[in-house]
Parts: sequence; C-alpha cells; structure tokens
Amino acid sequence: MLDLVIRNARIHRSVDAANNSDTPSTVDIAVVDGQIMGIEPHIAGDAAKEIDAGGYLVAPPFVDPHFHMDATLSLGIPRLNVSGTLLEGIALWGELKPQLTQDAVIERALRYCDLAVSQGLLSIRSHVDICDDRLLAVDALLEVKKQVAGAIDLQLVAFPQDGLYRSPNAEANLVRALDKGVDVIGGIPHFERTMADGARSIVRLCELAEQRGLPVDMHCDETDDPQSRHIETLAAETTRLGLGERVVGSHCTSMHSFDNYYVTKLLPLIAESGMQIIPNPLINITLQGRSDTYPKRRGLTRVAELRDAGVNVAFGQDCCMDPWYPLGSGDMLEVAHMAVHALPMTSRHGMAWAFDAVTVNGTKAMGLPDSSLRVGGPASMVVLQARDPIEAVRMKPTRLYVIREGRVLAETAERQATLHLEGRSKTLNPADYAPPLSGG
Repeated sequence: MLDLVIRNARIHRSVDAANNSDTPSTVDIAVVDGQIMGIEPHIAGDAAKEIDAGGYLVAPPFVDPHFHMDATLSLGIPRLNVSGTLLEGIALWGELKPQLTQDAVIERALRYCDLAVSQGLLSIRSHVDICDDRLLAVDALLEVKKQVAGAIDLQLVAFPQDGLYRSPNAEANLVRALDKGVDVIGGIPHFERTMADGARSIVRLCELAEQRGLPVDMHCDETDDPQSRHIETLAAETTRLGLGERVVGSHCTSMHSFDNYYVTKLLPLIAESGMQIIPNPLINITLQGRSDTYPKRRGLTRVAELRDAGVNVAFGQDCCMDPWYPLGSGDMLEVAHMAVHALPMTSRHGMAWAFDAVTVNGTKAMGLPDSSLRVGGPASMVVLQARDPIEAVRMKPTRLYVIREGRVLAETAERQATLHLEGRSKTLNPADYAPPLSGG
C-alpha cells in the first residue's frame, strides 16, 4: 500500500528544466517512506491517505535563504524605526540586544516558524548576530533549530552585525558560534570603518570558511553608495580559494547604482567564481533610496543581468516585523510578487522564473539537496490554489496542503467567496476568474 497519493496535480517544472511545459497535464504522485515513488497520469492502488489536488499546482516547498530570526516579531521593542532607514534599524537593534532573553527569542522564533509552515515555507537560512558577547541569540536559535527539525530545514549564519573588525570581540565570538554548531560564516564588509577593513574582513572570513569547510553568506554592499564594491572582492576571494557555490552575496544593492561599464567587468567575475546572489526585494525597495529626493532609487540589484550571466539568483524575505521592517507574513510569494513589480520582470518567462527564485533556486543557494518534484526525490511539496506558477505569483494563493517527506504538516480550506448580487448569486473561486495563459 502507498503511504500517500496526490491525484489530479499540475506538477511544477522549473523554467530552466529541459522538460518544461507551459501547460502540463494533470498527474498522480505516489509516496512511500517519504519519497516520491511515481509520477504518472494515473496511479492505481490504495493509499493510507489520498489527496485530490483538483487540477491545482503542486510545487516544491518555499525557501527563504536570507532571514533574521533572532529579531523576528520584535516590532516596537523598545521603540519603532521612525526614519525607516537601515542605519536606524541597526541602531534600534543595538538598543534591543541588551534586553533580549533566551526565552523571548525562542518564543518569537517558534511562533514565526509556525507561520512559516502554514505558508509552505520549509527551508530557512537565518543570520544570527554574534556581536553580543553572551551569544544569547545563538544559543536560542540552536535550540529552535532542534525543535523545528521535523518541519523546517533551519540553517544559521554567524553574522557580525556590528562589523567583524568594528566590533571589539566579533571575530572571537564568530569562531565561538561556529564551535557551538552554527552552519555558515557571515559578514558585513560595507559596515566596517573603512573600505580597506571591509575588504580585509572578506579575506579573513573566506579563508576561515576554506579552513573549516563551511559556506559563506555575506551581507554585501547593502547601501546606495556606488563606491561600495565589496562584491568584487568577494568574487575574487571565492575564485582564489575555489569556494564556488558555497559563497553567497546577499543584498548587493549598490550594484543598482554602479556605472554600467564597470558592471560589464563585474558580472563575468561573479559568474566565473561560481558564487550565488540573494536579493531581498521587500527590504531592498523599502530601506534603499531613503536619502534620495527624486528620482528615488529602487535599490534592487541587477537580477536580470545576473541571470543572463548564468548566476543562480534566489530571493530572500530578510525581515518580518522587526527593527528594519514593520510588515511581513512569511509568504515567499509576496516576495516574488513584489520583485516582479519592482525589477520589473513581467514577461511570462520572468514571472515564472520569480516562482523558481523562491523555491528551487533558494534550495541551491542554501546548498540543500535538489527539491524539484521527481521520482526518487523527497516527497516534500505544497498544493496551491492556483493552476500554474504565474498565477501563484499573481494571486499569492491558499496553501491547501503543506507536505514534508510524505507527512501533511498543514492544510487550509480552499478560499472562495459567495456573492449575493442583484438578481443572482454565485460562488467565486479566485483561481477561476482568469484562466492561465500559455505561451511566452
């Protein structure tokens, strides 16, 4: 007997997959022992549990490769960010850190993880500040990682928020955090006292990653300053040390303001290194451009150009109700939806790619196993009240079922509205009023 069968599913295919089809026929998905054992037009036999997807999209779980779980849901403590700027957010976090307790960090993080699971978000890479000598947030999130392991792949990044060299004990604290079991080496070169210190921090952190065999994920050039070019140094060190896909440059917002000629040199260097890039659309377009009058910069990095150069790009959420961002919902389709508008990238291919940027691309950026739905792969997936990835990005639909390794973690009733109009009544399913289109 099968453990689970999902019938009448429109299975997600990456826009870059060789067998991609704009209008896939419905299939059945068979699951045994947490793995997908069959994807066929019809699978016979009984199952312990059967789900009728009703012709809706079944996709890999959502992935957030850039988040700050130690700060999540702390909005208003001890005060609000009045200016809405990155620098006031950092200052406010500095005021909050001494007030943190381990229990409070754990409680907020677990509350957020519950929200994430309900949204089909099952892989998260969270930066955790190591500039507090107590390493309180590190210990708290290591405990959270244990508690959510059955539902969420949670990676932790040792993040020197106040600067590896700018903060007195940051380098020693970072090593202590790694010794405790933190997974990834972080950095923030543009926040060091000088450009030279920023470059020096990249060299030190990349060499440490090589020595320990760990990934690197740096907040890189999260600024409007076109002279902040640490991404070039990060790419060079990635190439020199052969770190390749283990390295991620996050944010990279200064690239938005770079001279176009310089970018023609930079993009091949990034592609050559094998590193990956994670923009954070919600946060980049709200924190950047704050010193501009008009025109105001959007602040998002050059996503289309990076993609065209062959660089893996994945979108992160970054923040949810914290010192930097008063909004957020754990919905990675909100991130993709905003990116489509802000970049802009409204071609059919571009919108479908935005769905990949919050699913399979994020899995690759985190160094996790391939999450695409395939025979022999993990039976982890989300059933969405939408018929294709573009509709999903447009509608941000209900997650009907969230499944991890064949186990249903969450389910939500299908959304519909009952209309009482003059002379007629009807039930409206949001997925019905605009059928999906085919073609480029």
